[in-house]
Amino acid sequence: MAEDIEFEEEEFSTQFNGQTILRILAQTRPHWKWVIGFLVTVTLVAGLDAYFTFLRKQLIDQGIAPGDTAALAQIGVIYALMIVLQATGVFTFIYLAGVLGERVRYDLRKKMFEHLQDLSLKYYSKTPVGWIMSRVTSDSVRIAELVTWGMLDVTWGVVSIITAFAFMLAINWRLALLVLVIIPVLLFVAAYFKRKIIVEFRKVRKINSKITGAYNENITGVRVVKALGREEENLREFGELTDEMYEAGFRAAWLSALFLPAVQVISAVAIGIIIFYGGTQVEIAGLTVGGLAAFISYVTFMLWPIQDLARVYAEMQHSIASAERVFSLIDAVPDVVDRDGAIDPGSIRGDIEFDHVDFGYGDGQLVLHDFCLKVKQGEMIALVGPTGGGKSTLVNLLCRFYEPVSGQIAIGGKDYRKLTLHAIQSRIGMVLQTPHLFSGTIRENIRYGKLDATAEEIEAAAKLAGAHDFIVTLEKKYDEAVGEGGNLLSTGQKQLISLARAVLAKPELFILDEATSSVDTLTEALIQRGVEVLMKDRTTFVIAHRLSTIKRADRILVIEAGRIAEMGTHAELLRQRGHYYDLYTRQFRHDLSKEYNLFALTGAAVN
Repeated sequence: MAEDIEFEEEEFSTQFNGQTILRILAQTRPHWKWVIGFLVTVTLVAGLDAYFTFLRKQLIDQGIAPGDTAALAQIGVIYALMIVLQATGVFTFIYLAGVLGERVRYDLRKKMFEHLQDLSLKYYSKTPVGWIMSRVTSDSVRIAELVTWGMLDVTWGVVSIITAFAFMLAINWRLALLVLVIIPVLLFVAAYFKRKIIVEFRKVRKINSKITGAYNENITGVRVVKALGREEENLREFGELTDEMYEAGFRAAWLSALFLPAVQVISAVAIGIIIFYGGTQVEIAGLTVGGLAAFISYVTFMLWPIQDLARVYAEMQHSIASAERVFSLIDAVPDVVDRDGAIDPGSIRGDIEFDHVDFGYGDGQLVLHDFCLKVKQGEMIALVGPTGGGKSTLVNLLCRFYEPVSGQIAIGGKDYRKLTLHAIQSRIGMVLQTPHLFSGTIRENIRYGKLDATAEEIEAAAKLAGAHDFIVTLEKKYDEAVGEGGNLLSTGQKQLISLARAVLAKPELFILDEATSSVDTLTEALIQRGVEVLMKDRTTFVIAHRLSTIKRADRILVIEAGRIAEMGTHAELLRQRGHYYDLYTRQFRHDLSKEYNLFALTGAAVN
């Protein structure tokens, strides 16, 4: 089996990457009609916001100052109509933003889920589940929020600034140009804080992944935690992670909070200058009272969107950090893929040959060394030997979860890399030492490998596997829920359902990985009966823990240090009195001692 590989999350550059932003925005491309409608309505609302201030200028200059009631009434009607139009626009863009956000989230999660199906077993061996779950859940939400509510705020802010500046130019171009002086200052402040904030947000996302992983491991391993009394130690370790998260989050929040006041101070200084300079314009250049009031309102109106853009910019750093991790998952390249011209021959029946195969898990050490083996169609091969010898690696290579570093594996005389992955893996049946069931019913789990199976076929498979007898004793029978991972059933019951699933799929190649090592003797007999049905006329590889279950194997291979130490039938290997003989006799004595309590008897005799 593969040695545990410590997961080291990729470190991303702290430099702002425009390509990441463009790639985030590209997620909206399939929904461009919604985006256009969304942007048009936001632009309309932002333009109306600016126009309301101009109406107030007209209200003062044309209605209130001269006392013209007709003008007041006319402007009031226009104001009311604009309010109705604005309310309609606000409803429309909020609705469109909500729909667009849901669609982008759906697309991202679908892309990640589909890509996860294509990734090789090596990726899952080194990547924590919590890291993956954090990408699919919280990170995808942040990206969707950026391209909807973030885009909304940016669009509203930009349009508001442009329209406000246009109206200011119309009122007094000198004052309007004076406002432009503060723009470079705001840009400098934004650039400074950006560099600081994005570093802290990346730390937050990285620690969040570790916390999610810790949650996952402690929940799934709760029985071990309680059995070993690890609650306090786990709580201490989890506390250290949350402390790291707090510190990184605090620094990010502190910088983000400091960003807005900095912008507000600059804005206040600008307004003060405008009020002072504008007052002289009223006396000297003939600027109206309504014009000055409107101008000050426009300055305030324009600076609020700038502050809002500053807030969005700060939040955008968080979304970029999330996007970098989501895209790193989507961009992960599978180690095992279909080669050009790979075919599905319709069957993988035939002889199997391992021809001088070398293989290692990427840590520089080989697990299999110059491994050679020929297996005839329909032959039963048993694999025994010490842990880490290469037994599981052998079947993992056969299933093409991994590929040889050198050498060749042939099925039916053809290099199996010339076959599609689906051609091989869809015709393999596996029953593992620790069977995995999916949340749902017994019926759904048995049907997992053949979705079009009828109720009769499911029941027939369960009978052949020896699972039917216990299933019919359950309250809902085949519609009984198994719980997450099958935790509502015993290990033996899960194993029988797993076997029934393999029987129903009718595989051409069968792999049994220590399937009886964790069950009682009665359940083992049921599994053995089901296995014999499944092995009939099929090439079978059995990784054995209980050597008594492989006596009828055509050949038994003792695998040690990645090589075949011994090979032969049960009787032949016993006569050789080598490794297999030692393993078998040691286990036989252990089983006898356990059954008849010989150790206790021996101890009593000695005393």
